[in-house]
Amino acid sequence: MTAPERLSPATLGLLSEGVARPAYDRDAQQVGIVHLGIGAFHRAHQAVFTDDAMAAGDRDWAITGVSLRSGQVRDAVAPQDGLYLVDERGAEAEHLRLIGAVRQVLVAPEEPHEVRRMLAAPTTRIVQLTVTEKAYFRSGAGIDIAAVEATGATIYHWLADGLAQRRAQGLDGLTLISCDNLANNGAVLERGLASWLDVQDPSLRRWFEAECTCPSTMVDRIVPATTADDLDRIAVLAGVRDEAAVVTEPFRQWVIEDRFAGPRPRWEAVGAQLVSAVAPYEAAKLRMLNGAHSALAYLGLLRAHEFVHQAIADGEIWPVVTTLMRDEAAATLIPASGQDLHAYADALIARFANTALPHRLAQIAMDGSQKIPQRWLEPLAINASHGRASPATLTALAAFLRHVRGDGAAVNDPLRRELESCWDAGRAAVVERMFGPSGLLHHDWSPSADDRRQLEAHLSRWDAAD
Repeated sequence: MTAPERLSPATLGLLSEGVARPAYDRDAQQVGIVHLGIGAFHRAHQAVFTDDAMAAGDRDWAITGVSLRSGQVRDAVAPQDGLYLVDERGAEAEHLRLIGAVRQVLVAPEEPHEVRRMLAAPTTRIVQLTVTEKAYFRSGAGIDIAAVEATGATIYHWLADGLAQRRAQGLDGLTLISCDNLANNGAVLERGLASWLDVQDPSLRRWFEAECTCPSTMVDRIVPATTADDLDRIAVLAGVRDEAAVVTEPFRQWVIEDRFAGPRPRWEAVGAQLVSAVAPYEAAKLRMLNGAHSALAYLGLLRAHEFVHQAIADGEIWPVVTTLMRDEAAATLIPASGQDLHAYADALIARFANTALPHRLAQIAMDGSQKIPQRWLEPLAINASHGRASPATLTALAAFLRHVRGDGAAVNDPLRRELESCWDAGRAAVVERMFGPSGLLHHDWSPSADDRRQLEAHLSRWDAAD
């Protein structure tokens, strides 16, 4: 059997009829967005929204992607002229679409002058970022200046160079949009860049603060790493070979603070939400989605499940997770106008049950010491302050305690040894060692006598069942 030809503009005629194609003249679009840190998530999320916006009639919002370190994405998309496929896998249907929004990918260490040229191009209006949390070099209210200087070629270096060139050319400022999974990410980026500019060029800081904006965002879409088997499957379905294909779920969400320095695509016309404040959506995602995910992980691993869809189908786990999400987490939230937490919970349950996109529980369970305070301890503290019980969250918390003891799966956590040592004095002492202001997971929430009894009862019952 002849192998499918590589995806490219020349092989578009070989695409299967069921593959959706861009509904605009791709060659007529100028680049309006530079994206730092292009990877699978951007290609399955922001690039798809932008592709849809151009299909809806917007013009000149094509994307130049920038890989800050590796040439892997560039090497995958360059032979395809930036084209790639998105495979949306739902429980009932699978949908393939061709994305044309990405025009080129640059590798910053190899093409620094071209990266700076694109950041300073008159047609560029927006810079987006999907980089790791550590790329922001956060320290207190600002950034670790010494670490930024020692590292070199950070996001702050690239942005400062681009802004300096724009100012020198008399161009307008930019909208800088962090799409990273950080609370108040726009403010994090704005403070970090302002701190760096204050050291490098105070006058450029003043220009940045007057001419640019950094709106906060909340992004959500599951995008697992594409495997070799995925690429083979997509080649059969599409009729061409795509080395840059991404696999994702049908659901997508993008909430953007409506604070732009200049023109922008009409993302709100294709499903994004433009709001005055992102914080209520961030809190809902953190406590309802992420909190439920962690509960599924620790409870599911204890019952020998491997994937999220298996755990949510378990009759012992499902009631705990839905109560945690719908009753206990939701009770701590103050929704924005039009934010429907009941509908959000319904959508989350449907996503969890999606068998077409397996999501490993062990991956979610990683780094629990860094996640549990925000996902569970904060809601526990809020509910306790209002006299509300949280039995489902305490059940999940007991499962976390068993997990870090080494029950159910290997512990992958930066505090693994410290977590294990909390068990040295046995079950009676682990709660005191773990929680409260002086506990390992230092947080204002301190378990009440009743909370301790519930946690110890779960641990005792599970130990007896083993």
